[in-house]
This record gives sequence, structure tokens and C-alpha cells, in this order.
Amino acid sequence: MNARDLTNQLAALLRREHNAMGDFLLALADFDRRRLWTDLGHASLFSFLRRELGLSAGAAQYRKTAAELIQRHREVEAALRSGQLCLSSIIELAKVLTTENAAEVLPRFFGLSRREAADVAVSIRPVGNPPLREVVSAVRPAAARTHTPLDQHPAASPPDPVTTGTLLRPAELATAASSHGHHVAAPRPASAEKPSAVEPIDTERARLHITVSRRLLAKLEAAKAALSHSHPGASSEEVLEAALDSLLAQRAKRKGVVERPRTAVAAPVTSVGISAAVKREVWRRARGCCEFPLDSGGVCGSTLRLELDHITPRAHGGPSTVANLRVLCRAHNDLAARQAFGDMWMDRFTRSARAVT
Repeated sequence: MNARDLTNQLAALLRREHNAMGDFLLALADFDRRRLWTDLGHASLFSFLRRELGLSAGAAQYRKTAAELIQRHREVEAALRSGQLCLSSIIELAKVLTTENAAEVLPRFFGLSRREAADVAVSIRPVGNPPLREVVSAVRPAAARTHTPLDQHPAASPPDPVTTGTLLRPAELATAASSHGHHVAAPRPASAEKPSAVEPIDTERARLHITVSRRLLAKLEAAKAALSHSHPGASSEEVLEAALDSLLAQRAKRKGVVERPRTAVAAPVTSVGISAAVKREVWRRARGCCEFPLDSGGVCGSTLRLELDHITPRAHGGPSTVANLRVLCRAHNDLAARQAFGDMWMDRFTRSARAVT
């Protein structure tokens, strides 16, 4: 085969690839519309794509967003199937596409890369007060290191474990940094570390450059999970501030520097009908993770917004025992309640699970 024949063959294969992606996303959109992922025990379509189909976080987010867009704008499917619209630009398109502007806006994203699509999205809908993000970078040797601080920057991309507010587990830090284009090298000796530096931004804010251990990053991630009820979606700054507030309050209490010292210790607030010993055993067994079983095997494993749940509901006579209790995340606790009592009844008490994705 000559070059032209091979080119024609490649073009045909590319059309098949685009059509296959279109077929997949169309089927995924129908799968999501019918919420069939709940039948397999998943709390969201994203969880299904990650756990059931084995996609990476980024690949799952792109396909989830595309499936959701297709449900609202069928012209997106045709654009993806024809190859005019790239899957990597779908996140930016989702930020600005509406029913009213679809005819005008959609063609502006044809043939664009992710970065080019981000520029178009900002031109359509400028970010007035950009959110902050965190950059976690590995420490490099003094001779080869270029300074990459724990920076703050507008976040406008799908989940990226190195550059967004999601902090990595210690074992994942180096791998994720390498996969996202960060040079990773062995840490410098402790004696070579520079002290932390504060860079003023304005009268209210400053940027803190500080080198921390991976142990501290793991603790920070655990603190985010522990505070996910009282501080859902909290940034590292908010979690650290809450921790410092607690530390200072304890210090003030120890010194008696409180406005109205308590004369008696109040009884702790506990879940009704569940003894402290039973709760400790259930949490110990769950190891701080959601225990909802998945159809494909294993459990959800989420560490966010965890709650105790009766397997056989108390309303059906279920006892508050270790065997009848489990730890569930908020989404799976809601799902379990809906399986037991039905959507019509639960909609009277809680936000519909249909809004959870």
C-alpha cells in the first residue's frame, strides 16, 4: 500500500473511532437518564465509570460531562460523532452551552484543543471572581529544582490530582505528578530546606510557600474527610483554619481564657438508641469508609460525609447492633433509604437522589 492508500485507511478507521465514541456516549446518556448505575450500587455515574469500567478520573469526567450534555443538547452527539468536537474540550463547552445559545456557541468549539476551548469559554462567560486552587508539587534537589509553590489559581478543569484542591495520598503523589508533566526527583535533605515564605497578594490575602511532609498531606486529606459534614467541599485553607481555631480554643480553655467557663461537662450528643461501644465497633470495622456493596464486588470506600445506617431500618424493627449497623456515605445512605421506603416517601424528607451525580 502506498501513502495515499494508508491515509485513506487511517481516515476510515478514524471515522469508525468517532462513530464508536458517539455510540458509547449515546448509550451512556441513556444509561444515566435511567439511573441504572444505582442498580449496581454506585452513588453516581462518575463512580460507575471509575469502578465498573475502570476509567481514569479524567476520562470518566469527560465522558460523564459529554453524556449529560447529550441529554440536554442532542447536537453535541452529532458534533462528536463527526469529529468536529473534541472530547477534551467538552468540559469547557459544558460551562457555557445553553439551549438559547447552542446554535451560536457550539460551532465556536469545533476543532479546538482543551486550552483553546478554555479561552473561548472565558470569552463567552468571564470569571468575575476566580476560585482558588492548590498545587502540590514534589520537592526537587536544590541544583535542579525550579520553585513550584503551593500556589493559588483559577480552577476550570476536570479533576486533576496534582493541580486541584484534591490532595493526594502519599503513595500517589509522585506517580500523579509524573503523569501530569511534573518533574519528580528525590526530596532534598531537611537541612537544605528554606523556611516558609509569605508573599502578600492584597490587603486581605497572602500566598504561603511552605514545604511539608507527605505525612502532613495524608493528615490534611483525612481532616477533609472528617469535616466533610460540617465543611462540605472545604479547601485546604478552610480545613487548616478550622484546625487552628480548635487548637487555639483548647489552648484558651486550658489557660482559663474563656468568656463564660462551664461549671459542668455537658453530656455528649449521640445517635438515638446506639450505644457508644456499638458505634466504636462499627466505625472500627468500616475503617472510616463507606461499606455500601457494589454489584461488581467490593464496597464504595468513600470517606466523605459518612453516616451510620441501619441495614434493617429501625422503622421495620431493625436493632441498633453491630451486625445491623453499617457506615455509609451520604449518597448511599439516601439510596438505601429510597430502596427501603421508596422515592415518593423519601422526597418528603431529603433532597432527591436524582440531583446527585
